[in-house]
Amino acid sequence: MSVSSPPPGQQPAGSSNLRLRVVSALVLIPLALALTWMGGLAFRLFVAIVALAMIYEWLTITAGRDWGRTHWVIAALLGAIALLLVAGAAPGLLLILTIVATVIAVVVARFSGHDHWPPSGILYAGLSAIALAMLRGGDAAGLWAILFLFAVVWVTDIAAYFVGRAIGGAKLAPRISPGKTWSGAIGGTVGGVAAGLTVALLADVRLGLAVFAGLALLLSVVAQMGDLFESHLKRRYTVKDSSNLIPGHGGVMDRVDGLVAAAVAFYVVGILLTGPSDPAQAFFSAG
Repeated sequence: MSVSSPPPGQQPAGSSNLRLRVVSALVLIPLALALTWMGGLAFRLFVAIVALAMIYEWLTITAGRDWGRTHWVIAALLGAIALLLVAGAAPGLLLILTIVATVIAVVVARFSGHDHWPPSGILYAGLSAIALAMLRGGDAAGLWAILFLFAVVWVTDIAAYFVGRAIGGAKLAPRISPGKTWSGAIGGTVGGVAAGLTVALLADVRLGLAVFAGLALLLSVVAQMGDLFESHLKRRYTVKDSSNLIPGHGGVMDRVDGLVAAAVAFYVVGILLTGPSDPAQAFFSAG
């Protein structure tokens, strides 16, 4: 069976979509890296905007475009947390308020006849925003921590895509995401660990390379689980993309699903070692 060529002057849909993805990436990646370099207020504002975009997409997925009063309450609660984050509130206070806001949202949702999925977006967006902001902070340790996180997650995603396409094989989770394979997952993990070790070799680290290899392995696996979780959410609500906010990429959640999961895991490891205020200093020197 032959495949017909597109009419003269027209490009295949896949070619057009790829071009949009490349252009979007060329804009967003330098922007994310520049704000990461700046740290402090600029990075907190960036993270807060991402969190607000995520709660919009989460509620659009779980409620459609016909938001009710409950969904506006959920968005307002997350918005308040985002404002406090930008203002530099203490991480302990932010974590407590995120939990309290989620409980309030669950109660409001139950009384309105909704299930737990819409209010769960406060935890999803709130905890990931807090984790990213507190990991970055304003010193060199925070800069290296975010660069390490970016390297592991981004390379995991890229390597998984290309290795999965090249090798194929058994599906990783066919009921959730039919396109993902075990070969891609393993290739992505190997790439993520290599990328994390590269950053660790360039940075002033406090721990041995074996620890960073294990940490990169953990973050790579968690990132892929975060990707699968978002795929499960979209499949549950029969949604293809979380939104169309990013041309060629779908929504913000489609781009950061692995990153936010890995950020929370990274933050948890850091606070277990040093406390909630300066988690990056468990791994990198602040000088």
